[in-house]
Amino acid sequence: MHHFQYKGDELYAEEVAVKDIAAQVGTPVYIYSHATLERHYRAMDGAFAAVPHTICYSMKANSNLAVLKTFFGLGGGVDIVSGGELHRAMVAGVDPAKVVYSGVGKKDDEIEYALKSGILMFNVESEEELDRIDLIAGRLGTKAGIAIRVNPDVDPETHPYITTGLKKAKFGINIERSLEQYKRAAGMANLDVIGIDCHIGSQLTKVSPFVDTVRKLKRLIAGLRESGIHLKYFDLGGGLGITYSDEAPPLPAEYGEAITAETRDLGLHLLFEPGRNLVGNAGIMVGRCLYAKQGEEKNFVIVDAAMNDLARPSLYGSYHGVQAVCRDQQGTIVADIVGPICESGDFLAKDREMPAFRQGDLIAFMSAGAYGFAMSSNYNSRPRAAEVMVKGAAFEVVREREKVEDLIRGERIPSFL
Repeated sequence: MHHFQYKGDELYAEEVAVKDIAAQVGTPVYIYSHATLERHYRAMDGAFAAVPHTICYSMKANSNLAVLKTFFGLGGGVDIVSGGELHRAMVAGVDPAKVVYSGVGKKDDEIEYALKSGILMFNVESEEELDRIDLIAGRLGTKAGIAIRVNPDVDPETHPYITTGLKKAKFGINIERSLEQYKRAAGMANLDVIGIDCHIGSQLTKVSPFVDTVRKLKRLIAGLRESGIHLKYFDLGGGLGITYSDEAPPLPAEYGEAITAETRDLGLHLLFEPGRNLVGNAGIMVGRCLYAKQGEEKNFVIVDAAMNDLARPSLYGSYHGVQAVCRDQQGTIVADIVGPICESGDFLAKDREMPAFRQGDLIAFMSAGAYGFAMSSNYNSRPRAAEVMVKGAAFEVVREREKVEDLIRGERIPSFL
């Protein structure tokens, strides 16, 4: 559930008319509902109330400081994949002891920054990374908490671009080699082996792949205990899906019940890395119709938002619901919604039945809170959109719209030109 609903014929974000935000801030604009963020966090957190756990929000989904601050204020931690994400989290007030650092390509300066910040642990994704973290921790005179990200070779039954737990994926260490690498890590002077980690993919719509993964890792945990390696944390990653169109993913309560039943006997502190599940339906992107164009074979609605603003449709063929911000009786058409970018792949909806939008109409692209602004770019030298957070009857800009001057910040024309 989310807090974007019609009152009469006008779309509201909580108690604020979306058209009023667009009038003051302009378009395209991302709008986030604080009430939805809080509701989704509490649903996930409450699903594991019976066991020790921490919700470490996967901030790659949406790294806006206001979103981070919302979750940290509710007691959450964070899953990061770069030094830049750690910096954002620290600025937003995260407890470093609730930070887990994932990702296959951690650089030396990022590892050092994380160690100096006192994060909980690194989710190690390769054998050479183990050596590197041990070396850097030794140089700093500290110990690095680590978990090995185990690749369990489980099919999550999701889009191949967001499948991460199969043998052919770049992520993690294969489960068949993990015990050997755990033993090696346990012998390193500057590593503190405290956890086990897995993440099999994103936008999962069934509980069964999660359960299959847990069962595989439980056998590995038993083997570790037999080898004298006793862990404290079991990081189950994220991946629980949301409804974009007609998907029916399990609710956090159902997911929590299944995972709690499988892990209760382990006596480990559970860590979860939800991203999309917390923020996806908590945000929309609003654009404005520039032109309605009738082509030879199809209709086009040309808007001021584009693939640089919302990349998911072009990248994955992803679906975002399309709604009129102000409904009237204009009828419907079947059309593509496209942006101004000079690429045939610049579309936000294809062959979709939708309101017959006219020039000037505001259009809401639903479920855009995850991987929306976070994946946006300046392609075609387009300034990135503004971001707004709504709480009740109030709203504030939480990221200013970029100006054309921002596009060339940091660039230099060399002296020899």
